[in-house]
Parts: sequence; structure tokens; C-alpha cells
Amino acid sequence: MAHTPVTLTNARVVTPDGVHDGWLRVENGRVAALGSDAPSPGASPGEVRDLAGSWVVPGLVDTHIHGGAGHAFPEADPEGVREIVAFNRRHGVTSLVGGLVAATPEDTVRQVAALAELCDAGELAGIYLEGPFIARSKCGAHDPELLRDPDTAEFDRWLKAGRGHVRMVTVAPELPGALDLIGAAVSSGVVAAVGHTDAGYEQTLAAFDAGATVATHVYNAMRPLNHRDPGPIAAALNDGRVTLELIMDNVHVHPGAAALVFAAAGADRVSLVTDAMSATGLGDGEYTLGDLRVRVSGGEARLVENGAIASSTIVLPRAVRNAVEGLGVGVPEAVRSASSVPAAALGLAGAGRIEVGGHADLVVMSKGLTVSDVMYQGAWTA
Repeated sequence: MAHTPVTLTNARVVTPDGVHDGWLRVENGRVAALGSDAPSPGASPGEVRDLAGSWVVPGLVDTHIHGGAGHAFPEADPEGVREIVAFNRRHGVTSLVGGLVAATPEDTVRQVAALAELCDAGELAGIYLEGPFIARSKCGAHDPELLRDPDTAEFDRWLKAGRGHVRMVTVAPELPGALDLIGAAVSSGVVAAVGHTDAGYEQTLAAFDAGATVATHVYNAMRPLNHRDPGPIAAALNDGRVTLELIMDNVHVHPGAAALVFAAAGADRVSLVTDAMSATGLGDGEYTLGDLRVRVSGGEARLVENGAIASSTIVLPRAVRNAVEGLGVGVPEAVRSASSVPAAALGLAGAGRIEVGGHADLVVMSKGLTVSDVMYQGAWTA
């Protein structure tokens, strides 16, 4: 599909190598050139935009999200999924991995199959299963009655239904069969994540040794960090093989604890995620997450039944801004944590990066890090 060429001048471009001050040219949906001097007009100059020093960052990548704009991925409704995707694209998130929660075996297979169709269509970058192989004691906003021990036969049914689009599964390492499930995931090209767990330090290290490479929303739904019982948090922080998800909404994790993650692991091991639900982009009120009722008040989502934090209602650029403004993380580092780091953790080739020849998924952010324009595959979104 041909697009009108676009040249963005006077821009601060966040690339894999750092910040590039100058200009960026887009042709035929891809980044055609980067430069620091005056841009060459080329054979067809097309549109030229002077950004007056604004940031140009890669399209952001949310690998842990359950919904938005009044819809949820577990509903497996194609039109609803498209609305979630469109809402996020308008806000600068150009790659999404559709997140499912614990459900019956039959419903899970049905949901995976439906989302696989949307992956085939290019709407989603993959499918993520946060349940059902998680601990009842750390179930969070998952229905404990739907949780079960890891089962490689059930996992194989997901793989068949997903047709290569299942990207990640969360497992509690202390459950019977957990290490076998992690091994099956890794051998199938699926990322295994450790989360919703009461595992000890050594149990968690065993999961990482078995091939798990992600810590699901670190701190949340995990055995707490203790100096004599360090648990999964310390195990993940100390292991350079592990990418740590962090919900940077200032509700799930106190900024002081979030700063510790950045300081201990470094931005290149932190993956900013939203864990967002259907209420994102809407007002306060009652919603559902899976089969559970959730009340949103002041943007904070909690289960009606017991008051547990359910999901967030932020979009990923807010997490970037919170990291920069609240923690003092540099803009390039915070952007990487919301783009190239999650993309690399889940093997999403080409996503979350600005480089010559790559897809032109770009976000223009003001100096205050508010999104002003979004380009998806070379075309400006509405």
C-alpha cells in the first residue's frame, strides 16, 4: 500500500542506538532515512512537518493488556478487539498482545482460536494466557475456581487453537507440573513467565533455569520480598536472563518500589505494561474482568467482592510519563521499557524500534510526553 512520503524535521528521535537529533523520512510505510543536516527533498517531497523539538518514539508495545474502550479480549468478539486495538493505536500503542484470564478449558480454547484469527489479520501481535496455571493464594483478579495445575496436554490444545500465535503463558513455579509446563512452552517457542505465585527463591530460580524469562507484573500477586525469604522478587531482580513486567500506574506499585526495580535491573530489563481492563478510556463505574465484577473509582479498579486491585485503567504512554516524572528515568530509557524491551522479550520482530527499513510505527510526543500524533505503518491515525 503506497503512502504519501512524510519528512519529520527538528525532531528528537529515539532509536535503538540513542537519541538522534535531526530529521526522519517515511516512504511506503517504512522509515526511509534519518539525517542530521538539512533533509534532501528527494524525487517527491511529500508532506514536511517541523516538530519544533518534539520527541519521535517507536510505536509502543503492550504485552500485558486485557482490554479497553469498553471491551475485553476474553470476550473474543472480533469487533470489540478491533475497538481495543484502534483505541490503543490512537494513543500511541501500535502493537498489542491480547491477554486472557483464567477460564474453563473449553472457553480458553475458544478464546485462543478467536484471537488467533485477529492475529492472522494483523490486528494483534500475539496471545498471552495469564491463567489458569497460577496459585490460588495469589490469584488476584482471577476466579480461584477456574485455576488448575499445569497440564501440558491442555497447553498443547492452546497451541493447536492458536496456530503459532500464543506468545506467553504465566505459571506459578510451585505448582505440580510447573517445570514440565515451562519446558513444553520453551520447546514450542512460547515465552514462560513466572507470576501469581507464592514460590520461594529457590523454586523461582528453578523455573528460570527451566527456561522462564519473564516475571509477570513484579511485586503484584507475588510472595513479598523479605530479607530472610527473598522469594520471586529477589530471584527475578538478580537474574540477568529475566525481563520484569512493571505496572507503572502508581497504584499497583509504589514509586519507591518501582524505582528499586529500575535501579536493580536497569531499564533494558524492565517491561512497562498496563494490565489494562475494559474500563480503560471510560469513566468510573462497574465492569467485569472475566466473570468477576470490578468497580472503578477515581480510575482505580478493584474487585467488588473483596476489594483486591483488579487491573489498571491507563494506556501505556502514561506509564512512560510516570517513570520519567516520578522516578527520574530518562526519556529514552523509559521509552525502551515500553517498546523495544517488551518486543524483544516476546520475540516480536521489528516492533518497538525506529530504524531505517523498519515499519513506520511512530509516536510524536511533546516535551512534556503527551502524545500529539501517531503514525501506524506509514499513515497517520485519526
